[in-house]
Amino acid sequence: MKVKRFFAQSMSEALRQVREQMGDDAVILSNRRVDGGVEIVTALDYDENMARQRLGDAAKEATNGSRLAELQAEQHRQLEDELNRSRDRIREVRETQSEKERVEQPAVRHPQSAQNRFSEAETDASDPFSEKAYSGELAQMRAEISSLRDMMSAQRHEAAEKPANNAVQQRLTERLQEFGLGLELAGSLARRHREGRLEEGWKQSLKMLSAGLKTNRAEWGEAGGVYALVGPTGSGKTTTIGKLAAHYVLQHGPESLALVTTDRYRVAAHEQLFVFGRILNVPVRVVDERHSLDDILDDLSDRHLVLIDTAGLTSSDKGYEEQLDELAKSHHRIQTHLVASATSQPRIMKSVWHCYKMANLSGCVVTKTDEALTLGEALGFVMETGLPVAYYTNGQKIPEDLHRAESVTLVRMAVERLKQLQQQNAVAV
Repeated sequence: MKVKRFFAQSMSEALRQVREQMGDDAVILSNRRVDGGVEIVTALDYDENMARQRLGDAAKEATNGSRLAELQAEQHRQLEDELNRSRDRIREVRETQSEKERVEQPAVRHPQSAQNRFSEAETDASDPFSEKAYSGELAQMRAEISSLRDMMSAQRHEAAEKPANNAVQQRLTERLQEFGLGLELAGSLARRHREGRLEEGWKQSLKMLSAGLKTNRAEWGEAGGVYALVGPTGSGKTTTIGKLAAHYVLQHGPESLALVTTDRYRVAAHEQLFVFGRILNVPVRVVDERHSLDDILDDLSDRHLVLIDTAGLTSSDKGYEEQLDELAKSHHRIQTHLVASATSQPRIMKSVWHCYKMANLSGCVVTKTDEALTLGEALGFVMETGLPVAYYTNGQKIPEDLHRAESVTLVRMAVERLKQLQQQNAVAV
């Protein structure tokens, strides 16, 4: 939208400048008397929808009922002023037209020559105070006034229909963000709370969050199969493998369990897994140039449960695609799970998910829940990606700190963690 100001000694001169420089499509936004004359502000490519949208966005930014009311009152005052200015412009144009008609004396009509008729037509086309020019200006101003009236009516209607709990929704969104959820997810949950108090909306949001979290129904040791854990270095893959193996041995014995590692990219990377194997009396196999993953799984086909540990590689590391291709293209049914640390930032979690989703992820394991200040970030990540949570870990003890995931339990833990954080902050203050 192109906006320009015009200054002139009189309104007629200012309107002539507008017509000459901006054309017939210009819209007069405002006019006022200044020292030495008048000032007119005009615009080209005036977009009413954009103006309405800006007004609506400004109203949405109000964070409570009082601020929203102040903003709406200010907008109403601005629109009223604009409407009054438009009425004044129409009145001034009409007065100018009447004055021009009084000054001009009616002339005796004589038959006109072709030259005279051409001269009159040229004058009408160029004279901004001709009847046609005034008709166009008046029509444009009437349209502008009608648009302003529509905007005011729509705003009043919207304000009347807005529920009284807008401030409640805003506060609920803030609490869900304190809980650890992202702004988009927090706002989505808060907007579903149509009426009621803040605490009612809080409980309702937690119920919806719990209902949206997916978890695995069957325990791996009972269901059996081949399971692989993938994730970045330090997320807790190998320790989680040890907890799963120890838990299985305690219930079913070591005979039907086997451990496999695909980490042949780092020196002594699989030493910790061999330690678990020796303690639990469970065989450990290593995928390398001579033994492919499928060959090893063929040899272990008599085992009820096979757990696969992987290297913590990123997309820039050598062997990254090779390792994921082994898992995704295996003729064995490998259920690959992403290991997500609850201490990671939401952006890092999503980045890791994008790196490993080509391995056909079946779910995830949330680790280090005992080290995180809040658990909402991890729960929000799980809800947004739709990955079912199989297990969560909350310490280094093997196998005591491994737990089957249940949505209600995870949400309850997150609420308790938030309360602890708020109490710590209150004491610090």
